[in-house]
Amino acid sequence: MTTDHEHITVYKGNIVDSPSMEELRTLENGYLVVNGDRVIGTYATLPEEYKGCAITDYGHRIILPGFVDLHFHAPQFANRGLGLDKELLPWLEEYTFPEESKFKDLSYAKEIYPQVVHALWKNGTTRSVIFGSVHKESTEFLLDLFIDAGLGAFVGKVNMDRNCPEFIVEDSDQSLSETLEIIEKYADQSDLVRPILTPRFVPVCSTPLMEKLGAFARDHSVFVQSHISENQGEVDWVKELHPDSLDYASIYHDYGLFGHQPTIMAHCVFNTEKEIELMAKSGVYAAHCPHANYNLASGIMPVRNFLNKGVSVGLGTDVGAGHQVSIPKVMTAAVQASKIKWLESGKTLDPLKLSEVFYMGTKGGGRFFGKVGSFEADYAFDALVVDDRELGTLNLTLKERLERYLYIGDDRHIEKRYVAGKEVPEPKKLPDL
Repeated sequence: MTTDHEHITVYKGNIVDSPSMEELRTLENGYLVVNGDRVIGTYATLPEEYKGCAITDYGHRIILPGFVDLHFHAPQFANRGLGLDKELLPWLEEYTFPEESKFKDLSYAKEIYPQVVHALWKNGTTRSVIFGSVHKESTEFLLDLFIDAGLGAFVGKVNMDRNCPEFIVEDSDQSLSETLEIIEKYADQSDLVRPILTPRFVPVCSTPLMEKLGAFARDHSVFVQSHISENQGEVDWVKELHPDSLDYASIYHDYGLFGHQPTIMAHCVFNTEKEIELMAKSGVYAAHCPHANYNLASGIMPVRNFLNKGVSVGLGTDVGAGHQVSIPKVMTAAVQASKIKWLESGKTLDPLKLSEVFYMGTKGGGRFFGKVGSFEADYAFDALVVDDRELGTLNLTLKERLERYLYIGDDRHIEKRYVAGKEVPEPKKLPDL
């Protein structure tokens, strides 16, 4: 890394990040030095060698890493807050599949997807992992929107060729050919936005489909996202469909879709101990989505058990089973859920701490993207500038100010957003008609 002053910017303010699960690092009136798109370091006193560099002084404001959402369904955005008195499988049949089928019409995608990208930007989500629908054109449009917006994202065309309504079920060969076309088209278009393989979940994916997707993952080095063990009815259904398989996780694993390339599995409410061990061994990420699990009466992921066994855990809003786009609200919900799980476990699974959920929603999820989510040296400069004055007195520790912002602040308090060293302007919310 060169130190040419032309490419170095210094940001001054109250700096907070979590380099590890156990550490919430705070620096009052500190300096954050950036070279291009990468962090050089944070300093209590600006080193002499950088005193000739441009300084952007954010005064009393807090500078945080950008938030990372590991699980978001873009075509469910318009369904937020609907049907949430149901459980998972009826909710999919009555609300989700009908809504997602509308994205066969590209004009509908052009109406909804700009709102999705704008909502992520607005809520400070600088990197996200996105489920599209089964429709190729709409998924490509969504990829293009993220590229144009300057936000980081993995975006996947969903694959499902069985056990779903006729109006949305795919032909297996077409599903595969369209997936491969997207992979090849977007493999090198952007450093920030990439395609990701997205088998929806085992019950709606045939064996030949999963086998071929596993081959795509291997042959094209494509990342993978899916669901696992969200709902007890779902788990029972998987056992009926695959009676000879050891468990849910082993099905994905046998088809090369479980850590053979970087992989995210959402929910993980009912995983067995063997499945958790396989996740840890295979380096599979778990996306914890407490809002969605509450809304669909799925249960509470025993996050502490996963952490104790070495599984990487990030956070997901799971829009639209999750009703909010805000990762800070998911952080606070994760703390609340862990407290209930602590009681349910006879106080054996310790509740999550602030540093842990903040880590999950920044560096913990950011690791899926590489060196993202922290202000450590050589990490991508993804950052938010937060003005929390209207939340109350500033005569608090930075940790207390962060905690208060996560619980009672919102998107109105985010003044600036940076991704890979560049300030990201507000994207269009509504399409050009």
